Amino acid sequence: MQTLSTTRAHGGIQGVYKHVATSTACEMTFAVFVPPEATDKPCPVLWYLSGLTCTHENVMDKGEYRQMAAQKGIIIVCPDTSPRGEGVPNEEDNWQFGSGAGFYLDATEAPYEANYNMYSYVVDELPKLIGEHFNADMSRQSIMGHSMGGHGAMTIALKNPERFKSCSAFAPICRPSEASWSKPSFEKYLGADKANWRVFDTVDLISDGACFSPILVDQGDVDEWKDEGCRPQALADVVEGTDIDLTLNIQAGYDHYYPFVSSFMYKHIEWHADKLS
Repeated sequence: MQTLSTTRAHGGIQGVYKHVATSTACEMTFAVFVPPEATDKPCPVLWYLSGLTCTHENVMDKGEYRQMAAQKGIIIVCPDTSPRGEGVPNEEDNWQFGSGAGFYLDATEAPYEANYNMYSYVVDELPKLIGEHFNADMSRQSIMGHSMGGHGAMTIALKNPERFKSCSAFAPICRPSEASWSKPSFEKYLGADKANWRVFDTVDLISDGACFSPILVDQGDVDEWKDEGCRPQALADVVEGTDIDLTLNIQAGYDHYYPFVSSFMYKHIEWHADKLS
């Protein structure tokens, strides 16, 4: 692992790092905020998964998470959203696919299956690196994300309920198998058989019996992607009659972007801190 930069913030350290990842067969960059408490004792880990077109930098610059993470003694890990680099297949003119659009799944279709394995990267490879190099209590982990990253957070939590204490999302893509900004990518990554998509779709996972609690979702009511892309009502409907503890907040006047995310970030970190304590 190589350190690209470190800077002090709220008594802790915001760092950016890179390493050669085997799951994605390329160099991957990620950000970690370490709170002051980690000097003396292992701290719990909160994963933040970013949305379409983002890297680790967007939430670092706009997410406003460090003050609350420092107060609560939580390590925040922000992976990239896709493999990148020379030799990684990409569609430069398509912001919904390829670079910046890994969708936190493991691709099965050529030529993407060699690199686009963000599920394995986030669930298996990167946690091992965090456990080795940071004073992290890996027995206490939670996960959150925005948009595509909200989709990733929920599907990863549902598939690994023993790993995480809590899951939250800002404007998540709840039904990527049907939404216009994700369906074409699913077909390219996973093939034409929709049966193979179900394990990376929150609504399908819950329909098929997956269970995780608690889940917190905030969704802006003037989000241009709300009804077609995010589909929070589909999530609300599918949890009916299950044991899933879902809190779905529709926030008046908020859209899809980082001013919305940063407005509720501190509440999400407070909520996770309670579950991680």
